[in-house]
Amino acid sequence: MSALHMTVPMEVGICCANLDALLAFYTDVVGLTLINRVTVPADKARATGLTQHSYDVARLQTPYGERIKLLQPSAAPDAAVRGAAILDRQGSTYLTFIVRDLAGVVRNLEARGVAFDSAPAPMEVRPGTWLAFFRDPEGNVLELVEYDDPAAYRPDLASAAE
Repeated sequence: MSALHMTVPMEVGICCANLDALLAFYTDVVGLTLINRVTVPADKARATGLTQHSYDVARLQTPYGERIKLLQPSAAPDAAVRGAAILDRQGSTYLTFIVRDLAGVVRNLEARGVAFDSAPAPMEVRPGTWLAFFRDPEGNVLELVEYDDPAAYRPDLASAAE
Protein backbone atom coordinates (compact mmCIF):
# COMPACT_ATOMS: atom_id res chain seq x y z
CA MET A 1 0.00 0.00 0.00
CA SER A 2 1.25 3.47 -0.85
CA ALA A 3 2.23 5.85 1.94
CA LEU A 4 0.32 8.56 0.10
CA HIS A 5 -3.41 8.00 -0.04
CA MET A 6 -4.03 10.53 -2.78
CA THR A 7 -7.63 11.48 -3.48
CA VAL A 8 -7.19 13.78 -6.51
CA PRO A 9 -4.52 14.29 -9.23
CA MET A 10 -1.27 15.91 -8.13
CA GLU A 11 -0.94 19.71 -8.06
CA VAL A 12 2.22 21.76 -8.60
CA GLY A 13 2.90 25.23 -7.17
CA ILE A 14 5.04 27.84 -8.93
CA CYS A 15 6.24 30.95 -7.10
CA CYS A 16 6.08 33.92 -9.46
CA ALA A 17 6.85 37.63 -9.57
CA ASN A 18 4.02 38.62 -11.96
CA LEU A 19 0.91 36.51 -11.49
CA ASP A 20 -1.11 38.42 -14.10
CA ALA A 21 1.48 37.82 -16.83
CA LEU A 22 1.87 34.13 -16.01
CA LEU A 23 -1.87 33.67 -15.72
CA ALA A 24 -2.33 35.12 -19.21
CA PHE A 25 0.42 32.88 -20.57
CA TYR A 26 -0.91 29.66 -19.05
CA THR A 27 -4.53 30.36 -20.04
CA ASP A 28 -4.16 32.14 -23.40
CA VAL A 29 -1.04 30.45 -24.78
CA VAL A 30 -0.87 27.04 -23.09
CA GLY A 31 -4.65 26.64 -22.85
CA LEU A 32 -5.18 25.80 -19.19
CA THR A 33 -8.44 26.75 -17.45
CA LEU A 34 -8.54 29.20 -14.55
CA ILE A 35 -10.37 27.54 -11.67
CA ASN A 36 -10.13 30.32 -9.09
CA ARG A 37 -7.97 33.12 -7.76
CA VAL A 38 -7.74 34.03 -4.09
CA THR A 39 -5.65 36.07 -1.68
CA VAL A 40 -4.25 34.42 1.44
CA PRO A 41 -3.69 36.89 4.32
CA ALA A 42 -0.24 37.25 5.90
CA ASP A 43 -1.19 35.56 9.20
CA LYS A 44 -2.33 32.40 7.38
CA ALA A 45 0.67 32.51 5.03
CA ARG A 46 3.07 32.75 7.99
CA ALA A 47 1.34 29.83 9.71
CA THR A 48 1.78 27.62 6.62
CA GLY A 49 5.46 28.46 6.32
CA LEU A 50 5.12 29.64 2.71
CA THR A 51 5.95 33.32 3.25
CA GLN A 52 5.87 36.06 5.86
CA HIS A 53 3.60 38.08 3.58
CA SER A 54 0.17 37.70 2.07
CA TYR A 55 0.04 36.08 -1.35
CA ASP A 56 -2.27 35.65 -4.31
CA VAL A 57 -2.82 32.23 -5.80
CA ALA A 58 -4.42 31.30 -9.11
CA ARG A 59 -5.38 27.67 -9.68
CA LEU A 60 -5.28 26.39 -13.24
CA GLN A 61 -6.38 23.01 -14.53
CA THR A 62 -5.26 20.84 -17.43
CA PRO A 63 -7.84 19.00 -19.53
CA TYR A 64 -6.72 15.81 -17.77
CA GLY A 65 -7.38 17.16 -14.27
CA GLU A 66 -3.96 18.10 -12.92
CA ARG A 67 -3.64 21.58 -11.45
CA ILE A 68 -0.93 24.22 -11.43
CA LYS A 69 -0.98 26.85 -8.70
CA LEU A 70 0.66 30.19 -9.51
CA LEU A 71 1.60 31.95 -6.27
CA GLN A 72 2.72 35.57 -6.01
CA PRO A 73 3.77 36.87 -2.58
CA SER A 74 2.98 40.51 -1.83
CA ALA A 75 6.73 41.10 -1.33
CA ALA A 76 8.71 40.26 -4.47
CA PRO A 77 10.34 36.82 -4.31
CA ASP A 78 14.10 36.47 -4.79
CA ALA A 79 15.01 35.75 -8.39
CA ALA A 80 16.37 32.24 -8.75
CA VAL A 81 19.75 31.69 -10.30
CA ARG A 82 19.06 30.00 -13.61
CA GLY A 83 21.62 28.17 -15.72
CA ALA A 84 21.67 28.28 -19.49
CA ALA A 85 20.69 24.61 -19.58
CA ILE A 86 17.88 23.08 -17.56
CA LEU A 87 20.01 20.73 -15.49
CA ASP A 88 22.84 23.20 -14.78
CA ARG A 89 21.43 23.98 -11.33
CA GLN A 90 20.59 21.52 -8.55
CA GLY A 91 16.92 21.81 -7.66
CA SER A 92 15.82 22.69 -11.17
CA THR A 93 12.30 21.60 -11.90
CA TYR A 94 10.09 21.53 -14.95
CA LEU A 95 6.54 20.59 -15.84
CA THR A 96 5.86 17.89 -18.42
CA PHE A 97 2.72 17.88 -20.56
CA ILE A 98 2.16 14.65 -22.52
CA VAL A 99 0.31 15.56 -25.71
CA ARG A 100 -0.90 14.32 -29.07
CA ASP A 101 0.29 15.93 -32.32
CA LEU A 102 3.39 17.48 -30.78
CA ALA A 103 4.44 19.02 -34.10
CA GLY A 104 1.07 20.78 -34.31
CA VAL A 105 1.29 21.96 -30.69
CA VAL A 106 4.79 23.36 -31.34
CA ARG A 107 3.57 25.21 -34.48
CA ASN A 108 0.64 26.65 -32.52
CA LEU A 109 2.87 27.84 -29.67
CA GLU A 110 5.45 29.31 -32.08
CA ALA A 111 2.63 31.23 -33.77
CA ARG A 112 1.90 32.70 -30.32
CA GLY A 113 5.49 33.83 -29.85
CA VAL A 114 6.92 30.91 -27.88
CA ALA A 115 10.62 30.21 -28.50
CA PHE A 116 11.82 26.65 -27.94
CA ASP A 117 15.05 25.62 -26.17
CA SER A 118 15.02 22.33 -28.09
CA ALA A 119 16.44 22.42 -31.61
CA PRO A 120 14.79 21.08 -33.57
CA ALA A 121 11.42 21.23 -31.85
CA PRO A 122 10.04 18.64 -31.68
CA MET A 123 12.92 16.18 -31.65
CA GLU A 124 13.04 12.42 -31.28
CA VAL A 125 15.17 11.61 -28.21
CA ARG A 126 14.76 7.84 -28.45
CA PRO A 127 12.70 5.69 -30.78
CA GLY A 128 9.05 6.68 -30.45
CA THR A 129 9.62 9.48 -27.92
CA TRP A 130 9.44 13.10 -29.09
CA LEU A 131 9.93 16.21 -26.97
CA ALA A 132 10.26 19.98 -26.99
CA PHE A 133 11.33 22.27 -24.13
CA PHE A 134 10.31 25.92 -23.75
CA ARG A 135 9.95 28.50 -20.97
CA ASP A 136 7.15 30.59 -19.58
CA PRO A 137 7.58 34.38 -19.30
CA GLU A 138 9.43 34.04 -15.96
CA GLY A 139 11.82 31.36 -17.22
CA ASN A 140 10.10 28.30 -15.72
CA VAL A 141 10.79 25.30 -17.92
CA LEU A 142 7.97 23.39 -19.62
CA GLU A 143 8.33 20.14 -21.53
CA LEU A 144 6.02 18.74 -24.17
CA VAL A 145 6.27 15.00 -24.88
CA GLU A 146 4.57 12.74 -27.39
CA TYR A 147 4.89 8.97 -27.32
CA ASP A 148 4.22 6.97 -30.47
CA ASP A 149 2.69 4.38 -28.11
CA PRO A 150 1.34 6.11 -24.98
CA ALA A 151 -0.06 2.81 -23.66
CA ALA A 152 3.45 1.30 -23.60
CA TYR A 153 4.71 4.30 -21.58
CA ARG A 154 1.76 4.28 -19.16
CA PRO A 155 -0.07 0.93 -19.37
CA ASP A 156 -1.93 1.93 -16.19
CA LEU A 157 -3.63 4.69 -18.24
CA ALA A 158 -4.07 2.82 -21.50
CA SER A 159 -7.78 3.59 -21.84
CA ALA A 160 -7.26 7.28 -21.06
CA ALA A 161 -4.49 7.67 -23.68
CA GLU A 162 -6.82 6.82 -26.55
